[in-house]
Amino acid sequence: MSQQASLYEKLGGEAAVNAAVDIFYRKVLSDDRISAFFEDVDMEKQAAKQKAFLTMAFGGPHNYSGLDMRTGHAHLVERGLNDSHVDAVIENLAATLRELGVDDALINQVAAIAESTRDDVLGR
Repeated sequence: MSQQASLYEKLGGEAAVNAAVDIFYRKVLSDDRISAFFEDVDMEKQAAKQKAFLTMAFGGPHNYSGLDMRTGHAHLVERGLNDSHVDAVIENLAATLRELGVDDALINQVAAIAESTRDDVLGR
């Protein structure tokens, strides 16, 4: 009996996550709805954390050692982070995966994982 491939493997593993995060942050930084939240952020460190987090979230190797979602985003909530911003992030993530040729069913799985962090990200 073969073990079912993780979402991480179905998406293409490390190379795919790396490519997705790089494209994703290009989109985020050019999106006027959310780019201001990244003005004082070391984007190299941010991208590395995001790659480790997505790898873990998608069922790949667990090397994420960053803050939990609630703690990591609390300072952004204080700056006005809200549902519309989370929507914009999820939208940019889906557009990134579409650009990389990822199947809609997998994009929906990724969006569901991202959606599952919404309340923690927004501190509620």
